Amino acid sequence: MRATLAYTSARVLLLALAFAVSGIASFVLLSRQRDIMSGALLARLRNGRARAAGFRARLEEGARAEDEARAEDQYAED
Repeated sequence: MRATLAYTSARVLLLALAFAVSGIASFVLLSRQRDIMSGALLARLRNGRARAAGFRARLEEGARAEDEARAEDQYAED
């Protein structure tokens, strides 16, 4: 029983050490790729905000035109 417990705890510690080494290596080795991806994501978000503003303006313009047409129809009926 004692040998099994020692073997299992050694494997768990070895696995934890492997995760720690892998995490540190990934953090160091992938930093350049992470910077490239974050730059691309920020550029896409900026472009999306500009497109959203244009879409919002067109939507408001369409709603305003619809409201004016509806008001003219109601005025013509009266």
